[in-house]
Amino acid sequence: MRLADFITQNMEVILVEWEAFAATQFPAASHMTPLTLRDHAGQILSAVAKDLTTSQSADEQSEKSQGRAPKLSNAPETAAQTHAVLRARSGFDINQLVAEYRALRASVVRLWTRACLPSSPDLDELIRFNEAIDQAVAESVSFFSAQVERARSLLLGMLGHDMRNPLQAIQMTATFLSKLNAGEQVSKAAASLITSGGRITTLLNDLVDFNRTRLGVGISIDASLVDLGDLFSESLDQLRDTYPDRSLELQLQGNLSGTWDGARLQQLLDNLVINAIKYGAPDAPVRVLVSGEGSDIRLEVANSGPAIRNVDLEQVFDPLKRGLHQGPDNNSQGSLGLGLYIVREIARAHGGEALARSDDSETVFAVTLPRGPHRAA
Repeated sequence: MRLADFITQNMEVILVEWEAFAATQFPAASHMTPLTLRDHAGQILSAVAKDLTTSQSADEQSEKSQGRAPKLSNAPETAAQTHAVLRARSGFDINQLVAEYRALRASVVRLWTRACLPSSPDLDELIRFNEAIDQAVAESVSFFSAQVERARSLLLGMLGHDMRNPLQAIQMTATFLSKLNAGEQVSKAAASLITSGGRITTLLNDLVDFNRTRLGVGISIDASLVDLGDLFSESLDQLRDTYPDRSLELQLQGNLSGTWDGARLQQLLDNLVINAIKYGAPDAPVRVLVSGEGSDIRLEVANSGPAIRNVDLEQVFDPLKRGLHQGPDNNSQGSLGLGLYIVREIARAHGGEALARSDDSETVFAVTLPRGPHRAA
């Protein structure tokens, strides 16, 4: 019997075994009905049966065996893709998802082999069947992973958003305490709370921005005419209050006026300077140079300290790469490894770029920005 005909004629028998196996996948399956346990299994089997009766070239067969079957333009999701999304929402993990296909493959082959007796099953059809199942697995895993990643990003984004109100309350209370003139101990405690609150705010901002980029929203930009000389001077004054033991030098050259999102560029500068403080030599100044000529401005933040290895320099702007260039204090606390990634994304949102270079004398992070308005894609 042809395998495609066997699948079509014995669909219910195969689905019963699918359902029975899916019911063993705890804890997700414990609250699922027989209908949701079967989910799109029938459509997946129908697609496999149809595939078995469709002619294909040797190249098409090779591509499909590796999970790279051609996609129809403007085609809806396949049954395998939809199944993956629903399984992810039901609480299945990726191992359980793949196990369903493994069990389906074994079930069909066993039942078909038994139906073919006393003859042997056709080897070519068996190969085609395995290729079709592999394609379904590839489609499911891709969509399952994307669904899980999106859900994780949404959760982190909501967490970052919901933490802002209690954090603001803590900072407002600390500011109030600092103004009471209630003694040195209270003032020091309030200052510590304000500093720590500022660091947490930075972490939350980075987390929210990271999730925006992962969700495809991108860094939000609200551009207006600003002067980077005034803007960055204000930022460095605030950083000097936060890091009184570190020397921060600012050098301004040329025309520094342009159309940018001032708050975003302050965030960019803060991330670069904090990075330089964290990983640079503690007894050497952090040097900030801002120069404007023609249609562009250039920002450089330099620090002395150990050189970043070339292999690390290539991925220094990648997210979650905390501690690639640890400084003398070897301290990465209070960091998610997102600061430099956010720097790059803010630069790109303005139509600019961020680069880094490092040798035994210094490490320099440079950002080039066009002076005129830019709308990020």
